[in-house]
Amino acid sequence: MTYRDNSLPLARPALLIAGLLLIAANLRAPITGVAPLLEPIRSAFSLSPAQAGLLTTLPLLAFAAVSPFAAGFARRWGLERVLFTALILIAAGVALRSAGTLGCLYLGTGIIGAGIAVGNVLLPGLIKRDFAASRVATVTGTCAVTMGAAAAIASGGAVPLAGHIGWPAALAAVIVFPLIAMLLWSAQLGARTAPAADAAVPPPPGRIWHSALAWQVTLFMGINSTLYYVMVAWLPAILAAKGFTPAAAGSLHGVMQLSAALPGLVLGPIIARLKDQKLIGAAAGALMAVALLGFLLLPTWATLWAFFLGVSSGGGLTLALIFMSLRASHVHQAAALSGMAQSIGYLLAATGPILAGKARDLTGDWRALLLVGVVLAGVMAVFGALAGRDRQIGGHHPPNRP
Repeated sequence: MTYRDNSLPLARPALLIAGLLLIAANLRAPITGVAPLLEPIRSAFSLSPAQAGLLTTLPLLAFAAVSPFAAGFARRWGLERVLFTALILIAAGVALRSAGTLGCLYLGTGIIGAGIAVGNVLLPGLIKRDFAASRVATVTGTCAVTMGAAAAIASGGAVPLAGHIGWPAALAAVIVFPLIAMLLWSAQLGARTAPAADAAVPPPPGRIWHSALAWQVTLFMGINSTLYYVMVAWLPAILAAKGFTPAAAGSLHGVMQLSAALPGLVLGPIIARLKDQKLIGAAAGALMAVALLGFLLLPTWATLWAFFLGVSSGGGLTLALIFMSLRASHVHQAAALSGMAQSIGYLLAATGPILAGKARDLTGDWRALLLVGVVLAGVMAVFGALAGRDRQIGGHHPPNRP
C-alpha cells in the first residue's frame, strides 16, 4: 500500500494502516451484537417489539442526524483528532449502554451511533488524503472486510458470552474494539501527513448538495442501505411465510451476513485495474434484483438468493465507500460527499424496515414488498452505472487513473 509521505519511517505507515483497520472494526460491531440479545433485553425491561426494535434503528437515525456535521468538525479540528473523539464516543456509549438501566440503554445506543457516524463519514476522506489514487479501492476494500469480520465476531459471540456472563457484560465486551483502536490511533495525533506529490490541487469548496454526481452516489448508497436493512429486519419472516423453519430461516440470515463481507476481498484489486466502475455499479443492483426476484418466484433456492443478496449489498456498500473517495477531488470534498451520502442513505435505511412492515400489514403477504424491492434494485443499478463513471464532482477528471 502506498503511503502519501514517503519521507516517514516504515513504522509510521504501518501504524496508519493498523489504525485505519481498527477504526473500521468499530463501525459495525457495536451495533450487530445487539440483535442476537434482543430477547433477553426485552425480558429484562419488559419492552414491546417496537421499543426493542428502536435499539437497532436508533443508531441509523443517529447516522442520519450526525453525518452532515462530521466534515465540518474535521475541517475545524483535523481528521485525526475528530476520529479519536469518535472512538471515545463509541467506547463511552458501549459502557453506558451496559450500565443496567433503560435510560442508559437508549442513551448509550444513541452515543454509539453518533461516534460511528463520524467514523463512517471521515474514513473515506482520510483514505483519499493518505493513499495514492491507485490504492484507494484496495485500502477501502480492506477496511470493508475488517468492518464485516468484526461485525460477525460481535454478532456470533454475543449469545455464547451472554450465557456465561449475562447480556449486559456481553454488550460491554465490544468495548475492546474502540479501546485498542484509541491506543494505536493516538500515534497519529502528534503529526499530520504531507500531501502526495500527485495529489490534485484542491478547488474551492463546491456545493455538494447541488451536484448531480453527488446525488448519484448518494442514491446508490441510499437504495442499497435501505434494501439491506429491510432484508436484515424481515428476511426470517419472509422465509417463514414460505414454509422455512425458524432455524433454517436463521441460518439463511447468517448466510446473507457472511457473504456480505466477501466483496471487500476482491473489489479493491479489480477496481484498481479498471478505467471506471460503471459495470460493477450496475451489476451490484442487478444481482440484488435477481436475489429478491428469486425469493419471490423460486424460494426453494433460498440459499443461493441469500448468498446473492449478501454479495450484492456488501458490494454496494464497498462501492459506495470507494465512490466517496474517487468521485471527490480533494479530502474535504470527500468528507462532505461522505456526509451527504451517509446522512440520506441511513435516513432511508432507518425508515425502510418500518415501511416494509406496514406494507406487509396492509397487503397480508410479502409479495408486494419483494416486487417493490426488485424495482428499487433496478433503480440502484442505474445510479450505480452513473456514479461509476470516471469523473469527479465539479467536472474534474481524476488525475491518476489505474
